[in-house]
Amino acid sequence: MQRIVKCLLIANTALALTSCLPFGIANTGVASPRRSEPAVADDHPPRSEHTPLSRFPVLRPGDRGTQVQEIKKRLDRLGFNTGSSSQEYNPALRAAVWAFQKANGLPADDEIDPSTWKALAHPARVRPLVSYGEPTRVEIDLRRQLLTAWRDGKPALVTHISTGNDKHYCKNGHCGVAVTPIGDFRAWWRTTGWTHGPLGDQFYTIYFNGGIGFHGSERVPLHPASHGCIRVPLHNAKPLFDMIPTGTPVYVRRPAPPEPPKQDAARPKALRD
Repeated sequence: MQRIVKCLLIANTALALTSCLPFGIANTGVASPRRSEPAVADDHPPRSEHTPLSRFPVLRPGDRGTQVQEIKKRLDRLGFNTGSSSQEYNPALRAAVWAFQKANGLPADDEIDPSTWKALAHPARVRPLVSYGEPTRVEIDLRRQLLTAWRDGKPALVTHISTGNDKHYCKNGHCGVAVTPIGDFRAWWRTTGWTHGPLGDQFYTIYFNGGIGFHGSERVPLHPASHGCIRVPLHNAKPLFDMIPTGTPVYVRRPAPPEPPKQDAARPKALRD
């Protein structure tokens, strides 16, 4: 009887350790070293008794393999569209990783590091910007540079964006201040495919405030850089265009940053009188 109980305890311990690992990753993942050439993720990583379970493989643009593919599947299920099911860490995946990291309170970075692995295993819930929003709507977060398309009360697509940089500009005879206005609007006019204007090229544009709208762009950096429109990665432009009908509410907000955690004002116990 004692032997049976001992075996059950060992089995339960092994199961608990396995459940702590992120999805779809071998129990002995090793962080990949920095390298100049793209990495190929091993389908069957070598097992090592000396590899700590806390070290997950670090994935970077140019890496490829089944682990990259699993990351894409996970992000797609969470609403962060990755564009394709290829095994390469490409620009579309990088934009999805940026969006996911920002939505989970992490600094946007090209690397899928241990903190990103942890967030992928236990992602934060996408919370609405407005409490009175209609079930199908678009929310634009200027502080985090995120756009969330809601459908039937659920976040259907979350994407990294780049909005107005608040600077004066003059281009091709058009001058102004690059501001993305805050407020409640509605999608009203749309253009399919590529359109070419004095301020640049746009892909699948949906306008919601005069000449300001969101559209696909080849340049969507990690900082506000537009003339006022909302730039989205090219692979997200058509899906957004298809899921947002004319008349859909568009809410643009700049929420306050979260408050830093409060620290105990009392002195450490060792320094008290």
